[in-house]
Amino acid sequence: MQIIDGKALAKQIREKVKKDIQTLDTRPGLAVILVGADPASHLYVSKKEKACVEAGIHFEKYLYFYTEPQEKIIERIKTLNERDDIHGILVQLPLPYQFDRDKVIQTIDPKKDIDGFHPENIKALLDGKPHIISPIHSGVITLIESTDIKFKDKNCLIIANTDTFSKPLSSLLEARGVKCETLLTPFDKIDSKIKKADIVVSAIGKPQFILGDWFKDNAVAIDCGTNQINEHVVGDIDFESTKQKNGFITPVPGGVGPMTIAMLLENVVKLSK
Repeated sequence: MQIIDGKALAKQIREKVKKDIQTLDTRPGLAVILVGADPASHLYVSKKEKACVEAGIHFEKYLYFYTEPQEKIIERIKTLNERDDIHGILVQLPLPYQFDRDKVIQTIDPKKDIDGFHPENIKALLDGKPHIISPIHSGVITLIESTDIKFKDKNCLIIANTDTFSKPLSSLLEARGVKCETLLTPFDKIDSKIKKADIVVSAIGKPQFILGDWFKDNAVAIDCGTNQINEHVVGDIDFESTKQKNGFITPVPGGVGPMTIAMLLENVVKLSK
């Protein structure tokens, strides 16, 4: 398979965002709330901070122990909602188990919901009138587009743990003429379903679970999985066996991850406008 270089594509987008910011009268601002000590979450936030600084976006980070009362987080969000210099608010997920994720996300002003997870923004997207699109979903779409595949009448299989990920992506693809099927856990008949798909998007968090023999020729494989094996990060798709096939594949790392950050920057600029 041909490797879809997410790093190179993300670099182009970030350079465009940086130039765009230089033409604005107002400096875009992003506030990130991070609760707990999860190493992966702290790593993701540090990458987002670095990208914002490089692009010229004002960045604020609010760190909380996992023992902090939920109401304190909600009050912080309400304060950020009222600030004119903060155009985007992001709560780094996952939150510690004792937090009500939906309640926290719903506190964010939909016009500042940089991740597009607020119910109002999800409904708008499903209705075909998106105000803001989640960076991971727009990143996946952009990666698929980079292969020059013709969307119309293609079959896509979205493999996910919840419909929180699959529903918005399915809506975006169907708007482009793609026929979508979603496979949620326990992933029955996954190999035969993959064999029929022109596009496969996986976000299940199972290291190297999907094998190369399951793909049809000329398929596009988008791997959203990020799994730690010893000192290495791998995706849901077994890269070594899959890359022998004809088609396209995103590597892990270097595929969806960089694109998600690039699209996050785009969202900040969009909301600031």
